[in-house]
Amino acid sequence: MQTVVLVIHLLIAIALVGLVLIQRSEGGGLGLGGGGGGGGFMTARGTANLLTRSTAILAGCFVLTSLALAILSGTGTSTRSIFDSLPQEETAPVEQPQPAAPTGPAAPLAQ
Repeated sequence: MQTVVLVIHLLIAIALVGLVLIQRSEGGGLGLGGGGGGGGFMTARGTANLLTRSTAILAGCFVLTSLALAILSGTGTSTRSIFDSLPQEETAPVEQPQPAAPTGPAAPLAQ
């Protein structure tokens, strides 16, 4: 299920990037019908409205699939810490050697 939502999410993201790149910053849309004749397929304003609405719809779908992926990634996991899954090392305490008790008079240290 998560893989299907992820593929849909990626397709929406690619389409959203494509739609944003097609739009013109002046609001002319694709620039169709820019010569002035009103007999074109769509006017510049109609193209801009179509692209704006399509971008809004794809942005909403992108947010919904993002939320779905976040919810799906959280299901099936316990509330344990990541440190609980680390392998436990069995180490024995290291015994420190005890210094030998002096048996005779203290010898001067060699320098």
